[in-house]
Amino acid sequence: MSETTTATTDVEEKHDLTVVRDVVAKYRGARGSIIPVLQTVQTHFGYLPMEAVELISKSMRLPMAQLLGVASFYAQFRLTPRGKYMVKICCGTACHVKGAQRMVERALETLDVEAGETTADKVFTIERVACIGACSLAPVITVNDDATGYLDVDKFAGIIDDLKKSEKTGDGE
Repeated sequence: MSETTTATTDVEEKHDLTVVRDVVAKYRGARGSIIPVLQTVQTHFGYLPMEAVELISKSMRLPMAQLLGVASFYAQFRLTPRGKYMVKICCGTACHVKGAQRMVERALETLDVEAGETTADKVFTIERVACIGACSLAPVITVNDDATGYLDVDKFAGIIDDLKKSEKTGDGE
């Protein structure tokens, strides 16, 4: 793990856990409520802070291992904060053949993170994905929910640079 990311994952912020208490109270005693509780908490925070998972564990009288097992099994859950820009690089067959791996390498080098990590400033999260479902646009990425295709390494780097500039000027989403 890079130094950039270490700052993001080693320092846990303090969160207002009111929403956690409210959602646990709403689902108290309901069978099969682990996933909706985790979904609600993640929707509020953007990820599952460990202090929120600990409170859910205590309040619902469930072992931490069970909650973390569910959270790590399902791809929808995240235990670390995501960046403002979630950049998914398709590495499916069509994209791979057309150079997706070079885009992954450029992103990781430029942003000083590993795949799946978030930059220390919480601006970018880079993920490799198996398929975005837009093979005709290969190679393709999504930034948040917006797909961009027919990329090469230079066009991809330009997108990252434009997002960085928009953050510096305050024009980011």
